[in-house]
Order: sequence, then C-alpha cells, then structure tokens
Amino acid sequence: MYRGKKISVVVPAYNEETQIGRVIETMPDLVDMIVIVNDCSKDRTSEVIRNHPGYLAGRVTLLEHAVNQGVGGAIATGYKWSRDNAYDVAVVMAGDGQMDPDDLPAILDPVVDDEADYTKGNRLVTGEAFKKIPKIRFFGNSALSLFTKIVSGYWHVADSQTGYTAINAEALQAIDWDAMYKRYGQPNDLLVKLNVAGMRVVDVPIEPVYNVGEKSGIKVRKVVFTIGSLLVRLFFWRLKEKYIIRNFHPLVFFYAFGFFGVGLSALLFIRLIALWIAQGAVPEITFLSWLFSFSLGFNSLFFAMWFDYEENKHLNPPLRSRDVKRILNKPHSQ
Repeated sequence: MYRGKKISVVVPAYNEETQIGRVIETMPDLVDMIVIVNDCSKDRTSEVIRNHPGYLAGRVTLLEHAVNQGVGGAIATGYKWSRDNAYDVAVVMAGDGQMDPDDLPAILDPVVDDEADYTKGNRLVTGEAFKKIPKIRFFGNSALSLFTKIVSGYWHVADSQTGYTAINAEALQAIDWDAMYKRYGQPNDLLVKLNVAGMRVVDVPIEPVYNVGEKSGIKVRKVVFTIGSLLVRLFFWRLKEKYIIRNFHPLVFFYAFGFFGVGLSALLFIRLIALWIAQGAVPEITFLSWLFSFSLGFNSLFFAMWFDYEENKHLNPPLRSRDVKRILNKPHSQ
C-alpha cells in the first residue's frame, strides 16, 4: 500500500518477452498488484510472466486477450479489473521498461492527496527531454499535445501522449471502459471523457526513458493522421455533451461563428486569388468581405477557446511548487 491506499499497476504488454521480466523486478514495493494484460502477443511474453517468481508469489495477475485489442484495449481491461477488485488507485506503466519506477510516488501523490482524480506524466518539461526523445516523436508529440489542449479542455496538459498515469476509484467508476478508444489515441480519448465527467487532471514532470531495449511499433505518420481525425470527432463530441446536452454554454455560438467565418474566408480567399490572376486586380468589395469574414472567424474562435479555458480551469489545478522542485531535483536510477 501507499499511504493507506491500495495500488495496482496496469501493464499493457504486446511482444515484450525481453522486457517484461525487468518491469516486474523493478516495480516498487508500494505496489500491491501488478496487472499485466497480454494483448495476444506472438512471442513468449505469457510464458515469461508465468515462470517469473513475482507471478508465482502472487504479486502479478496475468490477464490474456484472445484477440489483439491495441494498447487502449489492454489498458481498459486492466482498469476494469482494478475497478472490480476495489483498488484505490490504478497506475499505467508500459511493458517495455520505458517508465522510471522512481517517478511512481510523484505520479501517485496528487491522486492520494485528493488534489487530482487523474495524473499524467509530462516528459517534455525536463531539461534533457529534447536530447533524449527521438526528434520526430518529440515534435509529433508536441503537436498532438497542443491540439489535445483545445479538444479536451485541459489547457495545462502538456504531454498528452504519455502513458504513465494514475487514476482514482471515482474516475474508474465514472468512465465507460468498454466504449474507450482502443488504439494509440486512447490517452486523448480518455482526457476528453474525463473532462465531460468533471474530473481533475494534473501534469507531473517525469524523466523520459529511452534506449533500454524497447522496440517501438508506432508508425509516427500513420498515428498522427489517425489521432488527428479522432481529435476532430472528440472535439465536437465534447462540445455537444458538455456545452449543449449537460449544461448549455454560449461558447458554442462563438465556435459556430468562428468555423463559419473561417470557412467563408477560405472561399473568399480562393475567389480573391482567382480574380487577381484573371483580372490583375481585386475588387475592393471582395477584399473587404474576405477581411471581415477572416476577422470574425478568428476572433470568434479565440473567444470560444478563452471561455473554454475559464470554464475548465478548476479541473486542471497546478502541481504544487514544492512538488515540482522535489521531482525535478531528485536523482533517477536510469
């Protein structure tokens, strides 16, 4: 237990026969149960787990998927097990050893102290992040995190894609895990659903860990495109659920005017260019119409985002300054 709370760690695993033993062995003693979800691995992952002393001693629970469900599906399975077995906090750590066990108390503290319902590790704020994280993943992650701020309403979450998280029992009960997105967009989908459910989310600085023998199966271009389309759907779903169905807010009008203005200005800009090419000049009324629609659109969008920021500020409390200093200054084992 950790400060009187029962802790489970959900470990999604797919083809991790070389890494999973190390994940079990380095798990801190404060963890009550390691819940490994074998997502239909094609290698010896399951055999390695069943033969490990931790499994034989009863500290590891192995859940097997008959069909591969993706990392999000594996996490949902572990979350449901933790919920149904009355654990106070469920943490997610990867099966490839990319999450530093030394960071676990920092991830847990805001949840245990009831300052947050859900914490997310933030790998982008440490001084070594740009050097340690592969560049294409760093920039891709940063871009997705920026769009996820707008989509989710958690404007202070700076590393949306990290999987190092902790969630309390209340949030475990509030989310329909069977409806969770099951692939690499799971963190983004979960943030949106947590926001609609009114859950508090806190960012926690953690140390990025790479080159420990992990093998990434992520194809960055494909994932960015897939998650990008998911974010568009989630954005409109959140507006509908949170600001129309559950509690009406006028920001929906600002978003509507914004999208209308930007769309109209795009059409007028195409017409402006076409007339310029064809006639060598642009009619004044066309230019003024484009300028007006452009101004209307972007001003309306910025006002809508500002209203959304203010509406959700209480759901994204800052990490206490003393905790930030303690986390950033502490030594790491890796």
